[in-house]
Amino acid sequence: MAQHRKVVIVGSGPAGLTAAVYAARGNLEPIVIEGIAAGGQLMLTNDVENFPGFPEAVTGPELMTKMREQAARFGAELVTADADRVDLSTRPFGVWVGNDEYRADALIIATGAKARLLGLESERDLLGRGVSTCATCDGFFYKDKRLAVVGGGDSAMEEAIFLTKFATKVTIVHRRDELRASKIMQERAFANPKIEFLWNSVVEDVVGNGTVEGLKIRNTQTGETLQLQVDGLFVAIGHDPNTALFRGQLDLDENGYIVTAPDSTATSVEGVFAAGDVQDHVFRQAVTAAGTGCMAAMEAERYLEAVAHAAATA
Repeated sequence: MAQHRKVVIVGSGPAGLTAAVYAARGNLEPIVIEGIAAGGQLMLTNDVENFPGFPEAVTGPELMTKMREQAARFGAELVTADADRVDLSTRPFGVWVGNDEYRADALIIATGAKARLLGLESERDLLGRGVSTCATCDGFFYKDKRLAVVGGGDSAMEEAIFLTKFATKVTIVHRRDELRASKIMQERAFANPKIEFLWNSVVEDVVGNGTVEGLKIRNTQTGETLQLQVDGLFVAIGHDPNTALFRGQLDLDENGYIVTAPDSTATSVEGVFAAGDVQDHVFRQAVTAAGTGCMAAMEAERYLEAVAHAAATA
């Protein structure tokens, strides 16, 4: 027997849990399919210093735990499992978790995105302890330090330029001999005296005991290796939105992000809303994700009110 809810939320990062708080306070009795890896990317973040309300900083897992507790306090039901399938062609919308079926009058998608990593065991071990995927989040911790950025696109150049506000030197490690970044971003990076480049190079290993102390770099043309002493590594090779469930059912952009209407979280399917990094490839911050989660819940509530009003006056 399918469970029928006014609102189902898929995802449990800042966007999903903020949506849950607002939906629950609006008496929409939301159910949150939070996923096995509940909490989103902040679960991999040690110190969060830029989320309002925490002057002494807070760990990512602690922040997400507080958000989860807040959503549950107002009556949101949380299911710690992954959504396997959705059907947006029928109403109420269908969401399946294993053999359990949920039906939703409105659906909020907050499945987030994953930062691409290099795939090194040492990189994973030191993630949050010198290895980062977000300069805006972590750059402040590297005042007067030496840093490396891996990547050759606009994001990598933006990260490197931002990090020069704090670091003494930033080395961009790129596997080719030319950048794919836009011309203006290349010019800015080349003109910055704190930035240097290692061309035709890849990171083979992240060296450090508890924190990053250096990188093992291999030249892709000569095969020669060198040790680069750095205090932090920022991986800027892109993000992948978690939208596989929705392909063919919602409009996605060329990079797989859900397309939403201007100044809105509304998707191409009426009654389906998207919030957080699954639709935001520009800011990718916890606070902006939370903001769009609020928007999605409020828009879902207004949508349901409009549907109810139309039915009552028909």
